[in-house]
Amino acid sequence: MLEFLSKELSDQLRAAQQTRQRRKSRLRVHVDQVEYPVLRLWVDGMALQVEGLSHLRGLVDIYDGSRHVLQCLIIASELDGNELICTFKRATAVSDKPALDYWRDESLPVAYLPKA
Repeated sequence: MLEFLSKELSDQLRAAQQTRQRRKSRLRVHVDQVEYPVLRLWVDGMALQVEGLSHLRGLVDIYDGSRHVLQCLIIASELDGNELICTFKRATAVSDKPALDYWRDESLPVAYLPKA
């Protein structure tokens, strides 16, 4: 449908769609005390809004509002129009508890009760 519209109108529609995606997404990438909005996130990558950013590599933190969600290692990034497409090597979910280094049996009691 966009091929039948004038270039100015199709550019305005794309800009409005990107603005809507940016407002809808609460996800943000924190890199060196700078925040970048995440437009889309998938299993092994994400799309960022380009605002003076030409490439991005290394370890980044992804936040949902103020909650730390993921820690990702970006191995490649490329510009695609007004978006920066980043590819992850790993994306680790952040937990509020320390990792266990042993297997915990689910059927064991959590605490001991004193004899009454």
